[in-house]
Amino acid sequence: MRWGLLAAGLLAVGCGGPTTAADFGEELFQDARLSESEFNSFSCATCHGTSATPEPGHVRAGYSLYNSAFRPSWWGGYETNLLSAVNFCYVNFMRGVSPLTPEDPKSRALYEYLVSISPDTEAPALPFTVVKNIEDVPRGNASRGAEVYRTACQTCHGETHTGKGRLTELASILPEVVEDYDALFPGVPHQLVVIEKVRHGQFFGVGGSMPPYSREALSDEDLGALLAFLGL
Repeated sequence: MRWGLLAAGLLAVGCGGPTTAADFGEELFQDARLSESEFNSFSCATCHGTSATPEPGHVRAGYSLYNSAFRPSWWGGYETNLLSAVNFCYVNFMRGVSPLTPEDPKSRALYEYLVSISPDTEAPALPFTVVKNIEDVPRGNASRGAEVYRTACQTCHGETHTGKGRLTELASILPEVVEDYDALFPGVPHQLVVIEKVRHGQFFGVGGSMPPYSREALSDEDLGALLAFLGL
């Protein structure tokens, strides 16, 4: 097994007695407190579903983790070890201070949970196309863009103009945040900064903790519709 160590069949958790490692892993999957950072608001479930079929009303940055445990690689081939793939999220987006180790009960429980939702022991790797060079995209239908915002952005950023319901106060309020871009990114058109953040997340020097949206997660057409909705 590429995880390193198999989880124990049972883990004693809380006052209710023993629970299966997979059940404990599912609890961790849903809980932002998987990361001990006081600045983290993400759980695994923020970016990943667990269904075998597309989730209605959700466009997530990451793939569903159904059937993920036995893929030959993750992150578009960047990671070939499952725990390393988990730690890529854990450190970069969930602000984990140090990577999870194979011996950590949390990582072992997560492994058992992922195995429990992975019926195929030989599942194919999935593409993850990162847009390297940021360019503007044609604008689409603003009504479609409103739906893209609702399904892909609102969970973290909340409602437009107010941020009502946003995941954390660290998540910017859209589209008002672009008013800060002239000072933060002088000379760069506002729409290119938004595209940069969507496509690269915190990488390529943008900062923050937003995960990147690959072309598989969000098409250029939907991105153009989103920009139209935001008035950019």
